[in-house]
Amino acid sequence: MRRRELIAILGGAAAWPLTASAQQPDRVRRIGVLQTVAATDPEGSARMAAFLEGLQQLGWIDGRNVRIDTRWGAIDEDRSRQYAAELIALSPDILLATASPSVAALRAVSRTVPIVFAHAVDPVGAGFVDSLARPGGNVTGFVLFEYAIGAKWLELLKEITPGITRVAILRDPTTAAGMGQFGAIQSVAPSFGVEVNPLSLRDAGEIERGVADFADSSNGGMIVTAAPLATLHRDLIIALAARHKLPAIYSSRFFAAAGGLAYYGPDLTAQYRRAAGYIDRILKGEKPANLPVQAPTKYELAINLKTAKALGITVPPNLLARANEVIE
Repeated sequence: MRRRELIAILGGAAAWPLTASAQQPDRVRRIGVLQTVAATDPEGSARMAAFLEGLQQLGWIDGRNVRIDTRWGAIDEDRSRQYAAELIALSPDILLATASPSVAALRAVSRTVPIVFAHAVDPVGAGFVDSLARPGGNVTGFVLFEYAIGAKWLELLKEITPGITRVAILRDPTTAAGMGQFGAIQSVAPSFGVEVNPLSLRDAGEIERGVADFADSSNGGMIVTAAPLATLHRDLIIALAARHKLPAIYSSRFFAAAGGLAYYGPDLTAQYRRAAGYIDRILKGEKPANLPVQAPTKYELAINLKTAKALGITVPPNLLARANEVIE
């Protein structure tokens, strides 16, 4: 190590809180973070801030006793692979994967560096872990939700617009999670008196044609499932829902914040704070193989009243009262 670097590290160590210096090893640890959203995305920034806050509360200060290397915008497979390779080349002590594609990309380049995911759909089905209780291997973390949440999405859509009889389900048909989410919604659709129609998220043209064809008939609504492709095309999806007057429920909060009608799902900022806790435990010597994959502890409902008014929808007062956030 160069003398100048050694002096900088020793100088920084003198300023650490006594509790942190007593708990943490002397050397600076390195955390790699693979983000699917862009650095300019407000939701992504909020989640990262929650993660950093969680680390700080546990004594890990970026730039002091830990260094955090982040790659943003790993939305497609090629970029995910490139950024995963870049992070591994930095010799991290541990990695934070922010969604299922990030986990897949990081596992493809390392089966030894510990990986904690902040949210992933069906990590067992995706092959990331052996089981939720005993992950095995080098990966653990927090599930985004169970597939049963699809019943709640459909229930909320019917509660907002009782007259719908047809629902388009936008999902990625190339992934187990895409098929699982659609299957879960399809299984409960008869009990809600609706017919479901799967629409592919593969590319913008296919989305636009599929939504336009679906909207040719009346009494339709839409559910947008969790998928990186949904995030990639979210502006188009929101615009199509508005153009065709389709009430829609989304699986991510940033859809509602950007003009989507409603969102129901886990509090992802809380998931990132919990991920910081797992990273702390692993850096202190625990093995990811022994840390169970955990489910969300808090769910949120957000309703965009401005969008509801534009669609001519009067949201039931009892539903507004249950909402964690009402956007006006």
